[in-house]
Amino acid sequence: MQRKAFSPVQGHSEFMFENLAAGSGLVALTVVIHTAGLILVASATPYLARRLGFQNHDVGRTLVMTGTVLCILAILTLEVWSWAIAYFLLGAARNFGDALYLSSAMFSTTGTGDLHPDEAWRLMTALEGVNGILMIGWSTAYLVRAATRHGPFRQEHF
Repeated sequence: MQRKAFSPVQGHSEFMFENLAAGSGLVALTVVIHTAGLILVASATPYLARRLGFQNHDVGRTLVMTGTVLCILAILTLEVWSWAIAYFLLGAARNFGDALYLSSAMFSTTGTGDLHPDEAWRLMTALEGVNGILMIGWSTAYLVRAATRHGPFRQEHF
């Protein structure tokens, strides 16, 4: 019995370029969103902390960190929605709700066992997973720096 050759995208190799092009465009878009969002947060945080008098006590610095985390969550949410809109427009998911669920699972790298994208767009979901790791890692690095600069933690805590 002869074995059939394995095709990574099983019958959809013609969509590989489209997957890479769309995925690369979305990675670039999320980098722009993340950069702009963090620049905005970085410029607003010290100003608001001083204006509200939060920089002089731990409760205030904790509130600054809470606001920073919520802003980063908003940035990440915008990035997830960007991928979801693309999945919906490309027909990778049946409806926008499924596209948003798929995007949330892929970006956070939790994966999903109950929802599968159209086979032609599977490679793009892998790119979103890599993108999510990068954006979440970048956010974590920013939060560590913000916690030691504006938050309740100082250099001596580490």
